[in-house]
Amino acid sequence: MAGTARHDREMAIQAKKSLSQATDPIEKLRLQCLARGSAGIKGLGRAFRIMDDDNSRTIDFKEFMKGLNDYAVVMEKDEAQELFNRFDRDGNGTIDFNEFLLTLRPPMSTARKEVIMQAFRKLDKTGDGVITIEDLRGVYNGKHHPKYQNGEWTEEQVFRKFLDNFDSPYDKDGLVTKEEFLEYYSGVSASIDSDVYFILMMTNSWNL
Repeated sequence: MAGTARHDREMAIQAKKSLSQATDPIEKLRLQCLARGSAGIKGLGRAFRIMDDDNSRTIDFKEFMKGLNDYAVVMEKDEAQELFNRFDRDGNGTIDFNEFLLTLRPPMSTARKEVIMQAFRKLDKTGDGVITIEDLRGVYNGKHHPKYQNGEWTEEQVFRKFLDNFDSPYDKDGLVTKEEFLEYYSGVSASIDSDVYFILMMTNSWNL
């Protein structure tokens, strides 16, 4: 996954550059997330999910502001209000944050989504829609990891660290859902212009 780390750095630099020119609130928020690397948008999603105490999958403006602040997003209140209003389509004062995150994700072609889901299905050995350490055992060989070889980490720690790539830095549960996997790779995808190259990278990374 070394290539992914390189893409992450390139993307973060690119996003920071583009941020100074961005005027659209959605684009600004997207770039602030991408400036944190591939897991940036997913991290914001986690910040919102943590606040959704009643599991309604919706948040009001106060919670929305708190989520942005908790995630250290820099945005004027009136900009945040404009952003919120765009998503509050029926004007009832709440937004569906899944829909919000979908819009925030950089657009991806069907071909890219398909290869991402192919990788997910390969990793999800048990077919329960979540990738766990158990799933990884059959697919990812932790024994090749340099820190396992020098005795610094156990195989379990290698798996955990690997899952952390896809997990949010704010709420690590060691489980990766389909949405998180897609959110992560939509971040990676944003740094790769060519569909052909993206598909090749996924195919090589996961031996598809």
